Amino acid sequence: MNHIKDLERKSSAITLSDMELFIFPELLYSLVLANIMSPRIWLWQNDPWFAGFERMKPYRRIQRLKQYIMDHYVFNLDLHTWGMTEKEKELARFKDFINEDTLAQSNALFGYGGDKYYFDIDIRTHFGLDKFDVGVIPYWKTETVEAMDAFQYKPAYTTGAGECVSLAALYAAALFIVGRIPLKDIYLMGTPLHSQNFIDVEDGVLTNNRRLVTKNMWYNGTALSAQARRALENERVTIVGHETGIIHTTYQEATINPDVYAHFSSQLRSFLKADIDSSIFSNFLRHDRDFQKCFQMKWQIRNVDRYIRIERVFAYEHGSPFRINDNTREKLMGEIAQEEFQPAPIPGRIELNKLEDFVMQHRMDSMESDQIAGFKKLFPPDCKDTEIYFESLMAFANTHPRLPNPDDRTFISSQAPLGIHLDMNREEIIERLEDIRKENAMADMAFYAYRDLNRTEHNPFIFAAMERNPVSIEACRSLEIEAVIVQIHEMPDESIYDDPGRLAQPDETWNFRRGDGIEKALLLANILRQRIPDEKIMIEISNDVIVLKKGNETHEFATHKEIGEHIWEM
Repeated sequence: MNHIKDLERKSSAITLSDMELFIFPELLYSLVLANIMSPRIWLWQNDPWFAGFERMKPYRRIQRLKQYIMDHYVFNLDLHTWGMTEKEKELARFKDFINEDTLAQSNALFGYGGDKYYFDIDIRTHFGLDKFDVGVIPYWKTETVEAMDAFQYKPAYTTGAGECVSLAALYAAALFIVGRIPLKDIYLMGTPLHSQNFIDVEDGVLTNNRRLVTKNMWYNGTALSAQARRALENERVTIVGHETGIIHTTYQEATINPDVYAHFSSQLRSFLKADIDSSIFSNFLRHDRDFQKCFQMKWQIRNVDRYIRIERVFAYEHGSPFRINDNTREKLMGEIAQEEFQPAPIPGRIELNKLEDFVMQHRMDSMESDQIAGFKKLFPPDCKDTEIYFESLMAFANTHPRLPNPDDRTFISSQAPLGIHLDMNREEIIERLEDIRKENAMADMAFYAYRDLNRTEHNPFIFAAMERNPVSIEACRSLEIEAVIVQIHEMPDESIYDDPGRLAQPDETWNFRRGDGIEKALLLANILRQRIPDEKIMIEISNDVIVLKKGNETHEFATHKEIGEHIWEM
């Protein structure tokens, strides 16, 4: 890799925007490793919430971890946190890595609109981008756990926060550290508009932003499950990440172990496929209300058949612990006011009971054509959507994930295995990652994502700081520089990163209104450089004093970081 490409990859590991993760897919797992190296998640083990974890089964541990994340983080995908950039600028950056047409087909920021659901909405309007020129796109940077925690310092936030990739990477690291789930059982999936994980435990578990989705939940027909299903139903999977490596929808070479990828593909497809039974019928009707108009329920009241529109039954589910499709049906029907029932069958509607009886006798996912015809004959002539209903039902019960095709990939097996195990402590993991950096790109880039300037070159960090931090520049545009300097000095002298060798980027310092002296100097340099681009800026780091020089001006800051003596020019 030449110098320019190497600088782009390393600096991208620091800024970690969604578009950069698409271009350099190994960075998706590098962020997971950076979070595993962080002391923050290891401290969760001391929280009373996780007491007795060692006695719990894996699924129970995963559920407890989910509630902890729900309590401590919210989802954030606004357009203001990390600011905006320009499509043409980013295309120029990536032209040596991927062509524009390929990028537009696979990345939401460069033209991809999704399938079905996303073609029905204006994607830019959906994300609030219609307020900007068509060439403007958001940075949507992915946060480390420290940056996620630091949202508590922003107005209107009381907890941590992060976007979908941040939450997926947080989950993966926490599942390993706290949940005691081996990395071999955790798979990261990226689509053009979403990121989630598949955990190979029991029937499988999906992470979806802060929540978890089990196989039963995938098919329960609720609004939450519909939201969770959206990405895998409507989008292709562009990246799959695993401890053994990565496979990407547009890159010929894949580093993931091919046998591991085959296992993952099989397990995910099994998760997304269900036998069609009476429970699935009801769940599907709950999921897709358009078809409820074709159904009714027959129910005996004091040994007399009565009939009720199915949408009225679902209406009674709201606020009730009882459901139409499990062993609480009788209790649910008992809650319904008798005046809701009619004495005779409702014209133009099929009895849900008849479909349930039918599937008790036939396996619908393997029915012969005559059996399918028999199923369709159960629908009354007045229901015009029989064919659409059948196809939609089959799709509901069997989602076909569009994964990267392994048949046309070259699998590269030269990289060193991560070799990270549950019996290793944090220091042993960091040491292991150090040892394999030259033979494993995910491990090498993890130290850049970790922002450790004692273990990485400084130039990529400075390059990223001066090129990809628009929020602080825009926020100070109307301020005199003297007022900017006053605001920076008034910020608490504390970094969001605990380690003495780790630094925040300028927009992190600005957003969270705090920073070490080095971070404050970088923030000021970012703003000055934009205002006076032709004038050289120097930052001299010497023990506990930072001096920023611009022409005849000097600005001093105190530092508690320990990265040695350096002179940075920008």
